[in-house]
Amino acid sequence: MIRVKHLLERKGNAVETIEASRPVLEALEVMAQHEIGALPVVRNGELVGMLSERDYARKVVLLGRTSAETEVARIMASPVVTVRPDDTVSHCMKLMTDKRFRHLPVLEDGKLIGIVSIGDLVRAQIEEAQDTIRELERFISG
Repeated sequence: MIRVKHLLERKGNAVETIEASRPVLEALEVMAQHEIGALPVVRNGELVGMLSERDYARKVVLLGRTSAETEVARIMASPVVTVRPDDTVSHCMKLMTDKRFRHLPVLEDGKLIGIVSIGDLVRAQIEEAQDTIRELERFISG
């Protein structure tokens, strides 16, 4: 069974964040620079929200706000659903499906240590299925 900690070991645990008081435009620049679709939002080092491209589209563009003048805190999703390193990929996929989001911050002892995306989870599920198929083929032919 694959756990979040295994995903972070493979992909690394570097996480870009944005301060809640910063303008949305700055958050968009960070996302573009790092080619990511969401950012954990922090206030004094503590995770307080998540900001996604969807949040921007729905809460800035459609409401006629400007990204240079709107603070991240005004449009972020909060409270944040998080997982722990020992949580399973299946648990994460259920959370994402039920809550309809694509990025999950990983906390350990209250500290942000990584983030997993739906792509990370799908990739892990495919690899696990391929491993099972190989094992079954070996069993059948051996």
